Amino acid sequence: MTEQRRHPASWWAQFHEASDRFDSAFLTEGLGDLFNAKIASPLLRREAEIATDIVVRHLNKPNSEELAERATKAVDRLVETVKRLEERSGDAFQLGEAHAVCHLLEGRFADAASEAEEFLTTKQILRVFVGALRMERFDNDLAVRMLAAGHSPGAALASGSVVGRYSWWPSWLLKVVRDRAMEGRLDEQTVDALDRLAYAELSPAQARIARRLLAGEEALVEASATRLETLDERNAAQLLREGDLSAVALAARLIPL
Repeated sequence: MTEQRRHPASWWAQFHEASDRFDSAFLTEGLGDLFNAKIASPLLRREAEIATDIVVRHLNKPNSEELAERATKAVDRLVETVKRLEERSGDAFQLGEAHAVCHLLEGRFADAASEAEEFLTTKQILRVFVGALRMERFDNDLAVRMLAAGHSPGAALASGSVVGRYSWWPSWLLKVVRDRAMEGRLDEQTVDALDRLAYAELSPAQARIARRLLAGEEALVEASATRLETLDERNAAQLLREGDLSAVALAARLIPL
């Protein structure tokens, strides 16, 4: 596996704090499947799978005393097995995957994720964490891409929410939003301006011009600003030259249908 930067547990802990609907059962099942598949020993893997299954069932039915008791016993048994193997084998037996499963089943999600970056890609783990947020109208793919690119969880989750909230925007405009998010240039002011642009009802040709103006093509910006000045829209022309997004729709509308 290509060497990757390992995030501290405190970084992973931000996800649990980001949503009051965080689905621990979803996370445990998803990460459990990934972790258990990496355990080399068939017997140890089977014990980890049994413990994972019981813990997930308990998390889905937290009021069940029977499942709570069974889950505790299964996790304790797995932890003891891993300790025993570690004492007997020392460094000769790789137990990183099993340790991560133990942390996961004990509810130490951040520790489990940090340790798992030794044997899984960060993106694999991120997809499960983002899914566990259970956020409505949310662009999971954008959030995962931003996180994998090094953006903070706060920025990635905020951008995912924006795109999810405005999913009705035309596809070309959503691409602009995603590109700006990946560049770290998406803020509320930008979103408000793009929202006004989404209502502009531009033709396909006008939309192409708007996209190029949003990309900052200097020659096109200057030509469009000059056209605005000839129509006595000097203020709009100046705003367009300064990169103000609110002037893009007006400039694009000047293109014949």
